Amino acid sequence: MEDLLSHAEILAKTREHVRQTLEHGGPGHDWWHVERVWRNALRIGKEEGADLFIVQLAALLHDIADYKFNNGDEKEGPRVAREWLTGLGVEETTVEQVCQIIEEVTFRGAGTQVSPLSSLESMVVQDADRLDATGAIGIARAFAYGGYKERPLHDPLIAPQPHASFEEYKTNNSATINHFYEKLLLLRDRMNTETARRIAGGRHAFMEEYLQRFLREWDGED
Repeated sequence: MEDLLSHAEILAKTREHVRQTLEHGGPGHDWWHVERVWRNALRIGKEEGADLFIVQLAALLHDIADYKFNNGDEKEGPRVAREWLTGLGVEETTVEQVCQIIEEVTFRGAGTQVSPLSSLESMVVQDADRLDATGAIGIARAFAYGGYKERPLHDPLIAPQPHASFEEYKTNNSATINHFYEKLLLLRDRMNTETARRIAGGRHAFMEEYLQRFLREWDGED
């Protein structure tokens, strides 16, 4: 039963488990990404009045087995999270909610139709994850992952694509600059909470400024 461990103990054990598991994780999706999302989620959750136990568990476990590093299997993350939480004796209703959030948090393509999120807690964790894909950190993560996938920095002959399905988005292998138009610049207006929208504003502006500078330099301008 959940009362065998306090919430604080469950969170501490989960944090350490995730840190050890993702310490050498994929580029831009390592422990430090999770740590930033966890802090963002805690900040947003406090301001929005969410259940902070659920929020923190889901934030810590949201990338425990990311599909991008598990042969595209989007079910592996919830499965691994469920196994961990059940092993700690966490109440089943809590496990279900955390796994639901992990399933919902993923960006599925600019043109896809997605169902409304199941809870305020899911909105908070999705916003926290999306914030880490914006601003200076988002730029760094985009190029780190693009290098890992051996994608070109930019190809002006290939236009960005508004992927109409998750499968199309998952198999995309376009230039990293296109990723800004296919996802990163869309995130500010897709935030769920007022808190996240406020934070995203400055990060969005920085990305726009960066892209303007990048494209000027690409064209040989000062």
